[in-house]
Amino acid sequence: MTESAELAQSAGGMGCFSCDAAVELSAGERIGFRDTCDKCGTDLHVCLNCIHHDSTAYNECREPNAEWVSDRERANRCEYFAYGAGSRDSAGTERARNTLDELFKKP
Repeated sequence: MTESAELAQSAGGMGCFSCDAAVELSAGERIGFRDTCDKCGTDLHVCLNCIHHDSTAYNECREPNAEWVSDRERANRCEYFAYGAGSRDSAGTERARNTLDELFKKP
């Protein structure tokens, strides 16, 4: 696991992709293959909760050695999983959308 992945893994404070409930991790604690969200019961070891997930990348993953995962919302056994926001950074998406709206707004 890369150093950045380990930092994200131990940072804590991320949210469940499904309900956005906070999932706190202690330093050194990792999301297990069978862990679920306390609030909604959704699997946590899923692509949509991984820092490597990127819907625009090949295989929808920025980790080049990861195998194809068909259902990105269900638990998987990917060894490259690192808990983090991945490409679902809504604040960044909102900023980009606002910038584009400003750029292309009608006079």
